[in-house]
Amino acid sequence: MKQALRHYFVVTGGYWAFTLTDGAIRMLVVLYFHLLGYSPLDVAMLFLFYEFFGIVTNLVGGWLAARLGLNVTMHIGMGLQILALFSLTVPDSYLSIIYVMIAQAVSGIAKDLNKMSAKASIKTLLAHDSDSSLFKWVALLTGSKNTLKGLGFFLGALLLELAGFRLGLSILAIGLLIVLVTTWTLLPNALGKAKSKAKFSQVFSQIPAINYLSAARFFLFGSRDIWFVVALPVFFYEVLHWDFMQIGGFMATWIILYGMVQAATPRLLQGRQATGKTAQRLAILLSAIPAGMALALMQNWNPEWVVIIGLALFGFVFAINSALHSYLILAYSDKDKVAMNVGFYYMANAGGRLTGTLLSGLIYQYYGLSACLWFSASFILIAALLSLRLPD
Repeated sequence: MKQALRHYFVVTGGYWAFTLTDGAIRMLVVLYFHLLGYSPLDVAMLFLFYEFFGIVTNLVGGWLAARLGLNVTMHIGMGLQILALFSLTVPDSYLSIIYVMIAQAVSGIAKDLNKMSAKASIKTLLAHDSDSSLFKWVALLTGSKNTLKGLGFFLGALLLELAGFRLGLSILAIGLLIVLVTTWTLLPNALGKAKSKAKFSQVFSQIPAINYLSAARFFLFGSRDIWFVVALPVFFYEVLHWDFMQIGGFMATWIILYGMVQAATPRLLQGRQATGKTAQRLAILLSAIPAGMALALMQNWNPEWVVIIGLALFGFVFAINSALHSYLILAYSDKDKVAMNVGFYYMANAGGRLTGTLLSGLIYQYYGLSACLWFSASFILIAALLSLRLPD
């Protein structure tokens, strides 16, 4: 038990470090390329391959992890992230849309290999624990990850302000390299490797609960990214006239608090079962928030306060729903196939993010933030309908 917990904390530490770079590179790219004159749709296109290859990576990554071990796939992810960071340090003349899309593709592969490996490792390391204990550990990893991603947003804005785009990326890459060497020496190579040879056909889940949960995850994360990824930072910069530090600081604070709510979800749901019905009720409640924000903006209420208050409410409910999903995917999976089930689930997650990212740039450029919020509410309602099929 002590060794399992020690390995859990090593995995968590590596995941934290990776997540810090993931949030920072996202903020660096969004702000720097908007500063270079890229339109919102152009900025969204930069992340097209990032999200698309996340779908492919999660589909194949779970199978690879079952054959090679979760430790191997986690460190492949770290190595690819270092490569992606250094690849963006070239002069501006090389930073075409296609070049940056390819660099972001590498970063997307890295992120999903690392995330899938870290999440699946929990089931492997703590398989003997009860469901309530598993929920606690999953919520802690998920919540702390998002807290660190929020710090990454702030770090990205800070590095852009103080060190510049290229030096900031180099600092992130060198730091992650140090973490890679450290975690590689502390984790067993066979972590998460399936006892039997995993067949590629097994990456497609045969469990209805996992399929419905994955579909709900697609629309849940699509609903967030439709307005959060591109539309919101550009709205802050163009409409509210915030500077980089204000944007980075605010979004960092939001994600940090979002992560803290995720980590506290088992306590917040104390006395209530963590079931599919709970996920359905949370989704219905969540859908009302972007719809209410859109109505308020259409009525010409103060946009700054509408966005700040709306984001706080949205983040609170979304965080609980997301943490519940992260627990359910492990609860529905058995130990030997957890890597493939988690990979399939996060393939759907990446598909939702891809769809949301593209719609974020497209809808905001032509119709504005209110339209993004209406689409967000619609996506959440679809997630609620899919959650009706989740077992109690």
